[in-house]
Amino acid sequence: MARDLLLAISSEPRARRLVQRLGLPLPLPQRLDRNDEAYEEQPLRDRRVLTLGTFRGELGRALAHVLVEAGASPVVATDTDVFDAPGEAWGRRPSAPDPESTERYDALVFDASELGGPEDLRALYDGFHAWVGRLRPCAHVVVVGRPPEEASSAAAAGARHGLDGFVRSLAKELGRRGTTANLVLCETGAESRLDGVLRFLLTERSAFVTAQPFVVKRLAKAPVAVPRTRPLEGKTALVTGAARGIGAATAARLAREGAKVLLLDRPDDDGPLAATAREVGGIPVLLDVTAPDAEAKLLAVAKEHGGFDVVVHNAGITRDKTLAKMKPEQWDLAVDVNLGAVVRLTDALVKQKALSAGARVVLLSSVSGLAGNVGQTNYAASKSGLVGYLRHLAPAVADRGITVNAIAPGFIETRLTDAMPVAIREAARRLSALGQGGQPGDVAEAITFLATPGSVGISGAVVRVCGGALVGA
Repeated sequence: MARDLLLAISSEPRARRLVQRLGLPLPLPQRLDRNDEAYEEQPLRDRRVLTLGTFRGELGRALAHVLVEAGASPVVATDTDVFDAPGEAWGRRPSAPDPESTERYDALVFDASELGGPEDLRALYDGFHAWVGRLRPCAHVVVVGRPPEEASSAAAAGARHGLDGFVRSLAKELGRRGTTANLVLCETGAESRLDGVLRFLLTERSAFVTAQPFVVKRLAKAPVAVPRTRPLEGKTALVTGAARGIGAATAARLAREGAKVLLLDRPDDDGPLAATAREVGGIPVLLDVTAPDAEAKLLAVAKEHGGFDVVVHNAGITRDKTLAKMKPEQWDLAVDVNLGAVVRLTDALVKQKALSAGARVVLLSSVSGLAGNVGQTNYAASKSGLVGYLRHLAPAVADRGITVNAIAPGFIETRLTDAMPVAIREAARRLSALGQGGQPGDVAEAITFLATPGSVGISGAVVRVCGGALVGA
């Protein structure tokens, strides 16, 4: 894998000090803290989480319970008592921040759920202006609000929608220190579904996810119980395009969380697929997803294993040419692999009830596909098409507790990006809030989150794993 020289310099204290002393105009990125260990009961254990905003009502109580039960040591900079009861029960009594202290915070959660109009946005300035400088490198910021669609007035809807622009801009300001900032909009009545989302966004599992809005919905039927460790124990997961790269990393993480993993790839890739399957303790499945009998063969595999609890459509290709030079077969193949096969296989699994109740379907889109790119009209059409497909499918399967989401990776360090010209590769790394490329494991962690029961509040969504890329919406 091609080496990121600036990241290497940044990671060496003496080299970093020399660059700064010389005044060289090099954008030295912060090496990100990551976590590829198994899920744990208290991922925020002993971390100091600063809380700002209102923290009242049902949402405030839910946030307090999530933070305390996840092991956080809450530092409460607002007039609220919602932390008292859970703090007493879990031995995590809240403390007040000391403005004179130089102590750094691991995370910051801002409750902006009671915005009534534009004037209420001033609370964001007051809170962040006073405290944002006290975050340690690689901290995690989450702003929590209510969806604009639920607002009782146009003024309130405007203020709520303002959170999106605020968080995206904040993420770009904080990214140079490796800190992420994301927005969570929780529908009224979906407060109990915040737990898994916050456990993901406030920890290193979301190291390359920033400047993103997450809407926590009541859409899909919730599971009776949500395990916090080994959340995929006893479940069967299928990952396509699993021989290498993001697919292989995803298979490894799903297996780590207890899933029986079926790794699917083309018959031509039987060697690397078998090797990856051995590494993760999974089962190789040789199948061309565009073959005429692909649906029948996949349904037979599903029947053999008692149905699928998780399906990750990672298989994809590029056939790049400007439209005037593109051959018909290049258009057809890219669209068929990236979109057509996904639609056919997923529709077959849904129709034949080969997806278990509470199943998770994750599609792999792309930031460059969503934003558009020269020479990628076929690729962009297919990757954007996945978004329309999932948004239609998600409500149709929600009554069975099934969720459907997409991941849109940005610049990820893989063998494909290694083949880019040096100048283009270097520019792509820096065009993000975090100033660097992501790793296959960053995408795999986001997929794993969406595959767990705790992600039930997220459905019909596109989650960008792009480091806050400047490209696209």
